[in-house]
Amino acid sequence: MFGPMSVEDNLLLGGFIRPRGLVSEDIGRMFGMFPVLEQKRQQPAGTLSGGQQQMLAIARGLMARPRLLLLDEPSMGLAPNLVEEIFATIQSLKEQGTTIFLVEQNAFGALSIADRGYVLETGRIVVSDTGAELLRNEKVKEAYLGL
Repeated sequence: MFGPMSVEDNLLLGGFIRPRGLVSEDIGRMFGMFPVLEQKRQQPAGTLSGGQQQMLAIARGLMARPRLLLLDEPSMGLAPNLVEEIFATIQSLKEQGTTIFLVEQNAFGALSIADRGYVLETGRIVVSDTGAELLRNEKVKEAYLGL
């Protein structure tokens, strides 16, 4: 996100390649998804909290109406309640049909919503399966979930 620009301008930038009328509609959709962003729509994005900045980054990406959304560590550095909110948003997007490629160290959170998961060690896939199966996998539980 662009810190000096307002929240609303960051969203407009995300929808730059789309017809203007559709962009306005989607900004409303983003504000519905992330109500705190609407309250801060004229505020410089750089003054938002870490969780709010993460919400803005996701919303700006969604403004382009992507078929595939790439998310890299969306929960990093966030308070536990915001982590839950981010994962709930990702789950909702998945249910709406958005394909999501999620890179995340919060293995439990990621695998809980993943259709498919891949566990990497030093750049190599060491195990892959459905998210549900990886949550039940004893090796994964011990090494990555602390169970």
